[in-house]
Amino acid sequence: MTRIVVLPQEALCPEGAVIEAEPGESVCRALLRNDIDIEHACEMSCACTTCHIIVREGYASLEEADELEDDYLDMAWGLEPDSRLSCQAIVADEDLVVEIPRYTINMVSEAH
Repeated sequence: MTRIVVLPQEALCPEGAVIEAEPGESVCRALLRNDIDIEHACEMSCACTTCHIIVREGYASLEEADELEDDYLDMAWGLEPDSRLSCQAIVADEDLVVEIPRYTINMVSEAH
């Protein structure tokens, strides 16, 4: 199992969390499975940016983003060089530290 450290995020994970993921699982699925309700408006089909994360440690262990993911990332709020869409970031064997940005470009959410 690979460990994912989720840095504190006021709305979704105020205390932060340490979760485990199976290699080959997306970061998004691992977060959701552990009751961290990251937005995923496109149902993890790489058609939006609501599941944007910033990979603070372990970025190099992830496969490179493809062109479609890069195109969507260009629209993400708070884009950084180590940003990924969590639905496309597939866990390998190296532990990760991720940050969930405070905002998304999704103006309407069923949860709000």
